Amino acid sequence: MTLPTVMKGVVLTGHGGLDKLEWREDLPVPTPIAGEVLIRVGAAALNNTDVNTRTGWYSKSVRGDTASGSVGGYDGASDDDGGWDGALSFPRIQGADCCGVIVAVGEGVDAARIGQRILVRSMHRPADATDAMALATFGSERDGGFAEYTTAQSKDAVAVTSPMSDVELAAFPCAFSTAEGMIQRANLGAERVLITGASGGVGSAAIQLAKRRGAHVTALTSASKAQDLLALGADETLDRDAELPAGAFDVVLDLVGGPQWAAVTDSLRNGGRYVTSGAIAGPIVELDLRTLYLRDLTLIGSTHQPDNVFTDLIRYIEAGELRSVLAATYPLRDLRVAQQAFLQKTYVGKIGITVAD
Repeated sequence: MTLPTVMKGVVLTGHGGLDKLEWREDLPVPTPIAGEVLIRVGAAALNNTDVNTRTGWYSKSVRGDTASGSVGGYDGASDDDGGWDGALSFPRIQGADCCGVIVAVGEGVDAARIGQRILVRSMHRPADATDAMALATFGSERDGGFAEYTTAQSKDAVAVTSPMSDVELAAFPCAFSTAEGMIQRANLGAERVLITGASGGVGSAAIQLAKRRGAHVTALTSASKAQDLLALGADETLDRDAELPAGAFDVVLDLVGGPQWAAVTDSLRNGGRYVTSGAIAGPIVELDLRTLYLRDLTLIGSTHQPDNVFTDLIRYIEAGELRSVLAATYPLRDLRVAQQAFLQKTYVGKIGITVAD
């Protein structure tokens, strides 16, 4: 097939408000270098990291919750370290989720890969990294899925066989691999687990992934979303403003942080495990070290993912063990509108983005 030289997409022109998302129809189609593949993007999806990267929330200078700057940004205070791994280069094509088809390969990649339907590993080790824990994020440290074409390392474009549509599959990579990474780090079994932020992409993914391991799932959410989460597999729900039971859980999967952090950790049994991969209510919390050591708690941060986390996820999808939870779908051209809907947080699951015509 003859590939075009220009493509449509949305670029992030700098940290800040929604005005930093710019629709373009003259972007150059990328060329895969050695070890890479070129992907025609079928669909993407929205994640908190898309908003947090746009606003520069990852900067140490930002101490508030993710909502406070989600529309207007943080006034440039985060330009030096606003990405996952420091400063970003702009313009940047975001989009941590990607489902598509390989249409070309770089040097050293088997041409038989052309035509494969794939999902892209969102969190991956850079090709030139020497640190075993080095991490890059699709759509942050390299261009992602908010354009008609993108590139990825061949090993990070994982073949998938599924009857689901592209936009249904695009709801999986970032949120579900984050949740599975947390669960594997906690070594969760048939135990009692509390999931905060349970109606969001990662939280709703964690419900399904915890249930497939036999866990008893308590979802912390708003009352309006409780029935949806019970239908998704949660055993019970607690209102996010309710008093949490002390010593009730073996594991907490926390995506919220903020003022309720102490109550969340107090809800662990002695010897319990706390895992975090987000702080939407605020990154700064107060820890009483006596609570940590006298109760033998384990606190775990979870971002880096061994390669098996994503391939395990693909295996669950192909086995029909997981379902995609899409609240709405928007065309890529309407990405700003989609982000505005995303920021309302009135839905359960993910917002999909269709890219291919």
